[in-house]
Order: sequence, then structure tokens, then C-alpha cells
Amino acid sequence: MSRLLALLRRETALAWGGGGGPLVAVGFYAGVVTMLPLAIGPDLERLAGIAPAAAFVALALASLLSLERMFERDYEDGALDLLTLSPTPLEAVAAIKSIAQWIAAGAPLAIAAPIAAIALGASPQHAGLTFVTAALGGLAFAFVGGTGAALALGARRGALLTAVIVLPLFAPPVIFGAGALQAAANGLAWTSGLLLLAGYTLAAAALGPVAMAAACRNALS
Repeated sequence: MSRLLALLRRETALAWGGGGGPLVAVGFYAGVVTMLPLAIGPDLERLAGIAPAAAFVALALASLLSLERMFERDYEDGALDLLTLSPTPLEAVAAIKSIAQWIAAGAPLAIAAPIAAIALGASPQHAGLTFVTAALGGLAFAFVGGTGAALALGARRGALLTAVIVLPLFAPPVIFGAGALQAAANGLAWTSGLLLLAGYTLAAAALGPVAMAAACRNALS
């Protein structure tokens, strides 16, 4: 357990400082949310109608920023070879890297999501649901994005390749999360969307580390 905690501290420190950290992700998120009213117009009723979907799409795009460095940094300096040979299974290493990615980028974005949604005209009474869906969605983005980053290891233009791989897989969390928020805003049942989002996140957390470990072994072979 101490080995896993030490690895989590290491990965969180690297993700927090070396991959852009939360400031870049939150800054990008704020930029997208700020530009949206400039493109659509100042009509508050119109903005309120698209606020949940817009906030979630911006969350998905912001989550892409630091994915490339999840494995690339260790791949370049040889640390990934050592992690592969360590007693800790590579699947556990991949899971810890994804959790660290969420701590460094996903959690700050989840905190910023209710503020962004309210700024776009969403009701403050749904701030709690916005935070929960953004936190679950961010965790799914971390595990799915880590799979894309591992598959792109050693490739030229790795960031572009990672985006091409993961963006289609980001669609279900966006649909489920934004759907739950839209249903809540319209006074409809929103639990089904939240449960689907939670199910997708659990599936990503279960299958993602296995896929990441296999991709890393393939890149090192």
C-alpha cells in the first residue's frame, strides 16, 4: 500500500506541475465558456438552454490538454521500463496515473463546472448535480484519455493522435452528463442519465488500465 501511495504522490506531482496542471485546463475551460456568449449572443434564455451541453463539451475539450504527457514523459526518460519491471502490476500503475490525472485536472474542472454553467444562465439549484456529473465525467475522461495516450506512445504528433482516438469515446459521457443536466433543468427525471454516466465511468475504470498496460507493453517491445 505504501508503494502505491508513493506512486500516487509521484504521479500527482508530475501531472500537477509537468503536464500543464490545473491552471491550463481551467484557463482553457474559462476561455471556451467566455467565448460562447460572444458567438451566440447575450440572450440569457437562449444561453440557459444550451448551458448544460456547452459546459460539458468544454469540460471534455479541456480534459484533452494534458493527456499526451501521461505516459510520454516516462517513456522518453526510461521510467516506464522501470515501472514495467517493478513489483507493482502495470495495470495498477496505469490506474494510478489516471487517478492522478483526474486529481490534477478533472477535480479542478469539476469545481469550475457549476460556476461556468451558472455564468451561462443555468439555475444555481442544479450546481450540486453539475459538480457530480462533471466529477464522474472527468474520471471517465481520465481513464479513456489515458488509453488513448498509451496507444499513441512513440508516435509522431502524439497529441493529435490521442485526440483522434479519444474524442469518439468522450461522446457517451458528454451525452449522459449533459442529458442529466438538461433533464434536471426541464424538471424531468435525471437519474437515468446520471446512472448511465456512472456505469460508463466504472467500465472505463475497469477496462482502461488493462488496455493502457497492454499498449505500454506493446510500445516498449
